[in-house]
Amino acid sequence: MAKKLITLILCVLFCLSLCGCGYEYQNPTLEGKYTSEFAGSELNVYNWGEYISDGSDGCMDVNREFERITGIKINYTTFESNETMYSQLKNGGVSYDVIFPSDYMIARLKSEDMLHKIDTSALSNYKYIDKSYRGLYFDEDEEYTVPYNVGMVGIIYNSKLISEPEHSWKTLWDSKYKNMSLNFNNPRDGFMTAQKLLGFSVNSTDLNQWNKAAALLKQGKANLQSYVMDEIYGKLETGEAAIGPYYAGDYLVMLETNKDLKFFYPKEGTNIFIDSICVPKNVKNYDAAMMYINFLLEPEIALANAEYIGYATPHTAVINNPEYCYYQNEILYPSDEIKQKGEYYFDLPESVRMHYENLWLDLKLY
Repeated sequence: MAKKLITLILCVLFCLSLCGCGYEYQNPTLEGKYTSEFAGSELNVYNWGEYISDGSDGCMDVNREFERITGIKINYTTFESNETMYSQLKNGGVSYDVIFPSDYMIARLKSEDMLHKIDTSALSNYKYIDKSYRGLYFDEDEEYTVPYNVGMVGIIYNSKLISEPEHSWKTLWDSKYKNMSLNFNNPRDGFMTAQKLLGFSVNSTDLNQWNKAAALLKQGKANLQSYVMDEIYGKLETGEAAIGPYYAGDYLVMLETNKDLKFFYPKEGTNIFIDSICVPKNVKNYDAAMMYINFLLEPEIALANAEYIGYATPHTAVINNPEYCYYQNEILYPSDEIKQKGEYYFDLPESVRMHYENLWLDLKLY
């Protein structure tokens, strides 16, 4: 009998351990009103990879919380560049209800009448968006966007593999790091690394300046191990590569895996960007999309996302929360001197865009 009892207890413990592997709902405290009137409907959300708290490592699974509370099914897919997202929207093969483009891409989508207006007065939590991130150049009248994350580009390096480099973009061209350095696998960020080193604006309309930046990138290509986007995680975390540019928020995520990683903002200046929540013109479930957007602005939800993603947030309830794990973090919230050297990407004339995209294709084939 004792043996049977022990066996039963072990079986129960085993089952409980399996249950523990599943997601446990967090039951966040919410300020807005979320009803079940759209229960059974679907919401197609298109976001960057690793860009929402997903329940891993004990964190909140934001999409599952929203599904549980509203009964709306989230179809969640990801992209790795603004250009990829744009192509998907332009081709029209898939209809999305909520997207997360960056500033310059928002300007392009607006100019091509590809965005639906957002009534921010209907979002009870819009009040939490810091005024410094409202009414910016890509949405001056606050009609199409809800700011989601803020970031800047810097350089990450492995202090165990190389000594502290000069805080300059030229490190990517330094022969000391041959076959150990990386660069962006998208044209705007890739060209930015050369443009800043040459002292050019990232929004130059001078085609000759783009030609010079392309020539510099070609010169440095032999020094590179590869062009990357999210692949940089594995390469820098494991020590396969030693140095490369990426977004500040992603550095903090990598740091959790590899404490030898260091970060700096190049002295020549860098790109600063704002990723915002938008609704495409061909939205199928607008009312549910608005409910979802307001949900993302809930203080507890915004905190979960900010801590998971590791980017700076425009959400004042998070910024001013001393319990926020990145509270007053100098990498996410750098000095005014560093921020003043940041430059937003603008949507450039089509002739310039076609020119640099052709230069980029030529570089990749070079």
